[in-house]
Amino acid sequence: MENQKSNSSLKAIIVVLSLLLIGSLAYMYKMSTDNQTSENKIMSEKDKLNEELQAAIAKYDAAIADNTSLSSELTAEREKLIQLQKELEKSKGDAASLAKFKNDYLRLKREMDNLMRENEGLKKQNAALTTQRDSTQTVLNDARRVNDTLVSQNDQLAKTVEKASKLTVLNLQTTAVKQRSSGKQIDTDKARRADVLKVSFTIAENQVAKSGDKTYYIQIIDSKNNVLGEKRTETFGDKVLTYSFVKTVKYENKTVQVAQDLPVENIEGGTFFVNIFDKAELVSKTSFTLK
Repeated sequence: MENQKSNSSLKAIIVVLSLLLIGSLAYMYKMSTDNQTSENKIMSEKDKLNEELQAAIAKYDAAIADNTSLSSELTAEREKLIQLQKELEKSKGDAASLAKFKNDYLRLKREMDNLMRENEGLKKQNAALTTQRDSTQTVLNDARRVNDTLVSQNDQLAKTVEKASKLTVLNLQTTAVKQRSSGKQIDTDKARRADVLKVSFTIAENQVAKSGDKTYYIQIIDSKNNVLGEKRTETFGDKVLTYSFVKTVKYENKTVQVAQDLPVENIEGGTFFVNIFDKAELVSKTSFTLK
């Protein structure tokens, strides 16, 4: 009987111990599971915070690229975020340190938000100034184009007036004559008989031209390329002109008939060339032939 009671007590103790063991194992499992869940949660929050830090740094990079007057302040705050990110990566990831990192990030984010608002205001001001500058530049460019057009028109007008004011020399003719002792002149086509070359031309009427004395240089060249007459030279810039005689005409904007005799002697037959120059500019030419 006593043995049966002992066995019953032993069984009861074993059952109790078994229950206690099962409970302990269950509690240990729960604690282990809770710890793992807590650790996973902390790691997840750490990764999320790291992503937010990276996004904030990228936002600073974009703001710094705007190159406003806040660039130095933005750069300094960006360095603080980079330093916080490095410290976060090195941390063990416990709840207390994670909470501290979150607080530091929120403080830096508030500063970032303030700077971003200020930077955005500066961007708008810069954009307004740029628009104003571009508008002013457009006005200046338009004014410059108008001025260039006026200058071009004035130059063209000046050239037109200059061209229109040039006198036209017409009807250039040269005749060889024999001078009689009586003073009478007889036309000849024989070089050996000629002792005077009569040169005549007409200056056309021009109301635009400036009135006053006009000087022309007449050049007569024989068949051997010799200049007849005075054979004097005149320099105009880099050009040198050898001429036979000079004729000065009083011009009053009306048609003028001009004539001048050039005495010659012992000229030979052939083709003669007559040129009239207004300084270095050839304004008329002709030729004639003597036997």
